[in-house]
Amino acid sequence: MARTGRPPVPTEIKRKRGTARADRTPNLGNLAAVPAVDAELHDLDPYQVFETVMQTGKVWLAQTDSIALAMLREALEERSTLRDIVIKTQSPDARKALRELDKQIHGQLSTLGFDPAARSRLGLAEVKAATKLEQLRQARG
Repeated sequence: MARTGRPPVPTEIKRKRGTARADRTPNLGNLAAVPAVDAELHDLDPYQVFETVMQTGKVWLAQTDSIALAMLREALEERSTLRDIVIKTQSPDARKALRELDKQIHGQLSTLGFDPAARSRLGLAEVKAATKLEQLRQARG
């Protein structure tokens, strides 16, 4: 059955706004911290993207996710090839296929827990930016 109404707001966003209620948020002791994204933009090289997914998701990904990960890797490789075709030919059909593939990849990443809503729905991880104290500790040792 499809969900009706507005989609739920991720817990991370509620905490940033200051509207998160303690009685409705998950216990933070059960959550794994996910590092915040770097300020620099990353190239969408399929192998680097997949390596980032594997390194970041190793906290919550399991052996049962291997099929979904294989499909994601194939889709990322296909996207790279299709993007080259779009750049060279400017074909509207190829551009449409690329956008459709982008939606599929986004859905796969969401299923694997790589967006705020999916992480809060799975109750697995929350993005946590390093504080100044944590940065100093990391630099020190």
